[in-house]
Amino acid sequence: QPQLVESGGGFVPTGGSLRLSCATSGFGFSMFAMSWHRQAPGKERELVALIKSAGGKTTYADSVKGRFTISRGLDKSTVYLQMNDLKPEDTAVYYCNAHHIMGHDYWGQGTQVTVSS
Repeated sequence: QPQLVESGGGFVPTGGSLRLSCATSGFGFSMFAMSWHRQAPGKERELVALIKSAGGKTTYADSVKGRFTISRGLDKSTVYLQMNDLKPEDTAVYYCNAHHIMGHDYWGQGTQVTVSS
C-alpha cells in the first residue's frame, strides 16, 4: 500500500524558512517523479516543484524560483522541500505527490503552511 506522509508545516513570519518532508513507502520511490503542490483557500491546487526520477532534473513554479528547493533524501524514500524567504502568498496546504509514467499517482494528506504578514 503506497503511503506518503508530509510533515514540517507550521506558522512562520514573512522572510522565515521551513523544510517540508514527505516520507514514502510501498512503492518504488526512485522510479517515480516526486513533486510538491499547494492549495490556498479558494484557489486551485498548483504545482510548486518537481524532481524527476532519472537524473534528478528539477522544475519550479515561477513564484518560488530562487526561494524553494526540492530534493530527494539519501534514504531513497523521502523528498524534501526547503522553503526560504517565505511570503504571505505562500500560505497554503502543501501536498506531496508521486507520479509514474505508467499512470500511477499517489498523494499525501497535506501539511499546512501559514506565513504571517
